[in-house]
Amino acid sequence: MNNLIELEKMIDDKQFKLLRTGITEVNPADIAALIEELPIEKGVVLFRVLPKDMASDVFANLFHGIQQALIERLSAKDIYEIMEELFLDDAVDFIEEMPAIIAKKVLAHVTSETRELINQLLKYPENSAGSIMTVEYVDLKRHLTVAQAFERIRKIGIDKETIYTCYVTDSERILMGVVSVKTLLLSEPDEIVGDIMDTSIIFTNTDTDREEVVLLFDKYDLINIPVMDSESRLVGIITVDDIIDVVQEEATEDFEKMAAMSPSDKPYLKTSIGRLARNRITWLVFMMVAAMVTGSILDKFEVAISVMPLLVVFIPMLMGTGGNAGSQSSTMIIRGMALMEITPKDFVKIVWKEMRVGLLVGTILSAINFIRVLITYNSNPDIVLICLTVSAALLFTVVLANVVGGILPIIAKKCRIDPAVMAAPLITTIVDALSLVVYFSIATVMLRI
Repeated sequence: MNNLIELEKMIDDKQFKLLRTGITEVNPADIAALIEELPIEKGVVLFRVLPKDMASDVFANLFHGIQQALIERLSAKDIYEIMEELFLDDAVDFIEEMPAIIAKKVLAHVTSETRELINQLLKYPENSAGSIMTVEYVDLKRHLTVAQAFERIRKIGIDKETIYTCYVTDSERILMGVVSVKTLLLSEPDEIVGDIMDTSIIFTNTDTDREEVVLLFDKYDLINIPVMDSESRLVGIITVDDIIDVVQEEATEDFEKMAAMSPSDKPYLKTSIGRLARNRITWLVFMMVAAMVTGSILDKFEVAISVMPLLVVFIPMLMGTGGNAGSQSSTMIIRGMALMEITPKDFVKIVWKEMRVGLLVGTILSAINFIRVLITYNSNPDIVLICLTVSAALLFTVVLANVVGGILPIIAKKCRIDPAVMAAPLITTIVDALSLVVYFSIATVMLRI
């Protein structure tokens, strides 16, 4: 049933009953992938034949552009059923990504209670824990017995995003402890929840940055985490599926910034050519202008180049090696900062460490380069001096590149700029200029030109 050609034929032949029977056996994520591959009108037909409870799961897995296209074509009744079946955090995520006119249309077709909850979550700062949490969790009271706890879970659990961890609160919603369904299952029916709950609670606050929440999940191997407001009241939870989405979004954003592109929230094949061009052009213009500095440096040493043209042969190797070394260094530092292993206070330690790494790596590369140049250009009368010049320049370039690559992300962090911006393209531009200055400065002294 997940064959695209077969699906299209059934839609064209209006075999809706057969289509509905077959499609219900397919995973919602796979159905969403099929709808995204179909022409939008056929995708709407396929979506309409889905059972109500499955339609919301499929909708949550769709790309935002397809979600918008569906909403524009669905009836008010269909919109109501989808939004009421969606988990609240998925509904909020959808609303945030929609144009204002679509958001208003959707909110106009939900219950006042759902609208109030959505608006409440929309008020939290972007990228905060509050913006990705859900208020659909199972709460228990500490005086309940295990048997009563199970009765409550059966009563309210159907509408909750997860029931694996239950939260024990008092009348003011102050979190007293947590208890897993596993613990409840292994306890006697007449045991009191307050006696078996875990009071060593790992939690976060509504205004905590979502990247910090990711670190909590990683450190403590969590599947969900409670979210508290400023008055220490439980207001929601964050589940691991939302954290996976955050990790993917943050990794994609950092990857695009490190490649000198403006971040995009759309898949490559769904992004227009104009949008792709806009995302790239700003940094390309910047780097093009910055590259003119390299040209001016070459112009300054024009005499040295004219006296010994062979020097030009080694420029690409020096610039390429320096850029690669700087990118390696910056990648390690940015990763360490993302995992909270490195802070701006480690500035001196980073400089000292990268200098030593650069000396070790640079020495090995210089030795290899010395032998290669000596063998390749052994007919040149000044070959030994040329080998020493290029190898010395390579050593200094690698050391400088490592230090620059290590400190620029730290400087960015201190200036409240995303460290990923200081990655490969900017570092390469700076290292290129420095490597040329070092190279020709050494050449003019050692070769007396």
